[in-house]
Amino acid sequence: MWSITLLFIAFASLAASARFHDVDHVENVRALAEPHQGRIVSGWDARLGQFPHQASLRIIDRSFRTLGCGASVIHEQWVLTAAHCTANYREITVRAGLIRTDAVEYAEATWEWHNYPTYNSENPGAVQSNDVALIKLTTPVTFTPNLQPVKIQSSVDAFRNYGEQKLVASGWGRTWTDAPTTPVILQWTYLRGVEDSECARLFGARIVNSNTICARWYNITTQSVCQGDSGGPLVEYDSEGVPTLVGVTSFVAGSKSGGCHSGHPGGFVRPGPFHSWFQETTGIDFQRGNDSTPEPTPEPTPEPTAPSTPPPTPQPTTEPTAAPTTEPTVAPTTEPTSPPTTEPTPKPEPEPEDDDDDDEMSQLLKKLQVKVRVEVNMKKYKKVDGKVKEVEEIKYLPIE
Repeated sequence: MWSITLLFIAFASLAASARFHDVDHVENVRALAEPHQGRIVSGWDARLGQFPHQASLRIIDRSFRTLGCGASVIHEQWVLTAAHCTANYREITVRAGLIRTDAVEYAEATWEWHNYPTYNSENPGAVQSNDVALIKLTTPVTFTPNLQPVKIQSSVDAFRNYGEQKLVASGWGRTWTDAPTTPVILQWTYLRGVEDSECARLFGARIVNSNTICARWYNITTQSVCQGDSGGPLVEYDSEGVPTLVGVTSFVAGSKSGGCHSGHPGGFVRPGPFHSWFQETTGIDFQRGNDSTPEPTPEPTPEPTAPSTPPPTPQPTTEPTAAPTTEPTVAPTTEPTSPPTTEPTPKPEPEPEDDDDDDEMSQLLKKLQVKVRVEVNMKKYKKVDGKVKEVEEIKYLPIE
């Protein structure tokens, strides 16, 4: 009885394993010399500037073979791709600001890249959940309308369910499973998000975990990413048409399960769970925005105009003078010998009298003697409680 049960369990385990679809990475096995005008799989040619974050990777492996992958520009010095695109390779040339691989705005070789620490670079052929890598550019890119960084999925949305959401994938990958050639013009297609549970049911929990987002065809059953699209972007557009990177292309159904055009979902790695590592590696907090343009320098405050009168004696370093209620004059270090002079308002010049003035009016004015007093605001400095203070005196100057 025990042997029968064990045999049944073993058989059930094998049967369950057989129900999962096999998977394959979607990197280019070999970049071929003869290009083919086609589609990602049932996609369309991209317009210049439509996907300014898209980058192309030309990879030289240890046997000096040329491979191809995609990537996303996330900063003027960094691009994000899949770790299986960079594992154990010799050199990577990053090309950006393009839709054609033979006409680019930026192309530089680099030898610095960082795979996620738990990714097993010795086994890049196996689908792994932490399939992300950062590539540092030797020369920073110059942003143009055709070359822009993409916003990265936030940690808040890191584990969001994208089931039934309209998404967009792009790349220069093959246009059919195991097709002999790849397109020259960047291809793109709509995809629809798949519930995490459904994707795990198709591929198994070993392949699909919380870091995975799956997406399949949108309105044509063959729409998919394919070999050569690895590392490229899966984006979601907001209501204003701004894209957010929600996935890094990682795997598709293997040839035994129908391949790229089978209608099965493709697998992408969510970037949201990796923000701590992004910041640790690059020193950049991508959650505060990807714009690497420095913040505008604030306009300097204009220097005050120098007064026309000579500057006052500097303030003493010991006991500062209490702030006056009027515009302050800095107290001198010693008591001044005489108060600063303040000129009274100039006496207005009388207008010349008319020769035709009435004699009676003149006589009347002589009889009336009007005395006018002019207020003059004088400032003095006195010692009060051992401190030099400014005081005001009002003097009246008579005008005869």
